[in-house]
Amino acid sequence: MTAAAGPQQAAHPSPGRLFVLSGPSGVGKSTVLARLRTVLSTLWLSVSVTTRPPRPGDVEGVTYYFVSPERFAELAAGGELLEWAEFAGNLYGTPRRAVLEHIAAGQDVLLEIDVQGARQVRDALAGSAELRPVLIFLAPPSYEELARRLIGRGTESAEIREARLQAARDELAAEPEFDHTVVNHDVEAAVQTLLDLVADQRLR
Repeated sequence: MTAAAGPQQAAHPSPGRLFVLSGPSGVGKSTVLARLRTVLSTLWLSVSVTTRPPRPGDVEGVTYYFVSPERFAELAAGGELLEWAEFAGNLYGTPRRAVLEHIAAGQDVLLEIDVQGARQVRDALAGSAELRPVLIFLAPPSYEELARRLIGRGTESAEIREARLQAARDELAAEPEFDHTVVNHDVEAAVQTLLDLVADQRLR
């Protein structure tokens, strides 16, 4: 894994805040996040490490850090990942050092991870009041709308569709574990709510 570029240093900056955005598959996290980054350029988005092979258009250090399963196991065993999980046969994790360095330098950091990962980050930083993450759950307007998005492709078997829907139900049930809920009725409205949350946390 190539070392991440260090954050801009400042003289005794106040620490940044760590924001964790989670939600069920199909809720629109990637779309909301892409829009958020265009209007809040100061927010640093953590780049995950993965064992998934690169795809056309992927950029090392931008899309992911691509590593072997053996190297991933070393990072996890050495405590170098804030969280990690397996999805579709590949491993994904959040490098700890880069996140903590950016926060220490006064930059707000956003992790876009699944519910399981959000729990791991919360538990990993439970002993630090300064690093306590702000957990944000991105929710669909309704379960029916989420189900429509998940099965709308029509290219998967009934078994796979049901597995997706069950996973979505499990993730929706985790909403009370989060500090804030943002309902994605509309991308622009969801982004504005996230901007308000970030601004409010920076004032505290």
